[in-house]
Amino acid sequence: MNRITISKDYVVDILKEGQKPAAFCESGDTAVFETRDCYDDNDITEELPLGSSGHDGLENPATGPLYVKGAEPGDVLKVEILDIRLREYGIMRTSPTDGAFHHLYEKRTARRFYFEKRTEEGDKGGEECCAQEKLGFRFDDRLWVDCQVMIGVIGTAAAGDGVLTITPGTHGGNLDCTKIGVGTSLYLPVNTPGALLAIGDLHARMGDGEMMICGMETAGTVTVKVTVLKKEAAGPVREAVPFLETAEAVMSIQSAETLDEAAEAAARKMEHFLTEAAGLDDVNAGMLLSLMGNLVVCQIVNPLKTVRCELTKTVLERYGVKLP
Repeated sequence: MNRITISKDYVVDILKEGQKPAAFCESGDTAVFETRDCYDDNDITEELPLGSSGHDGLENPATGPLYVKGAEPGDVLKVEILDIRLREYGIMRTSPTDGAFHHLYEKRTARRFYFEKRTEEGDKGGEECCAQEKLGFRFDDRLWVDCQVMIGVIGTAAAGDGVLTITPGTHGGNLDCTKIGVGTSLYLPVNTPGALLAIGDLHARMGDGEMMICGMETAGTVTVKVTVLKKEAAGPVREAVPFLETAEAVMSIQSAETLDEAAEAAARKMEHFLTEAAGLDDVNAGMLLSLMGNLVVCQIVNPLKTVRCELTKTVLERYGVKLP
């Protein structure tokens, strides 16, 4: 297996067929993506809420694209997220035009937060207590917030004319799903030779919904392993993408113009996955999801809204379902 690095000098603001690859790799290789923040590293501060160059720069730039040899249309790209390292600070801002609270703000403002490590005492085991360092930031003089690092933009090339990196879709893109972090595997469709994977828009932390307009926006490096799953090997996952596996659950992630439409799409994708993977009929799959599935809003601020349908992996284990 090889290990390659893609510099943040190579970024795109649209995910589409025919883009010149920033790098090439084989299926099974490891790739490190050096990312910019969603403001194109525009040096936003409290004094400069529009950044040092104003509105200039890319919106939600994603590093790449990475061409994965052997990936062909109809295949699935499995992206295992191995590690995420952050720069030393993050940025949050207000918006007078978007988000749930835009009516409260007359102008754009911004705050910068610096990350630091602090030692926390763990659960006591026997006579000794295990201490661990956690990365976080001080919100104010009363509240310390632990980081929960996630990837906002991760996707393959979209079919047709492509999709801007500010917008989510069936190709992935700006999903803003809080569960896409270290130790998870994201399954994405291959719409063009090489898949053309791009990654960006890191968050040190974000609440489900991304209510104001942003999470704790930052930059850093993302290390992933990419594997091409041919049509037959992908199995039922192929029809459920974008599809996420964490240590505890599987999730179908869907986007649409409204939250109602996104929620229905996510639920239907998971129901179809269950019927195909576990052999359940439509009635029992629907009943099972109504009992043990959860619909969760990922974000409400992008051009399309995103919802995920979560199902605990213990259910899949009972039916002998294993993901490729």
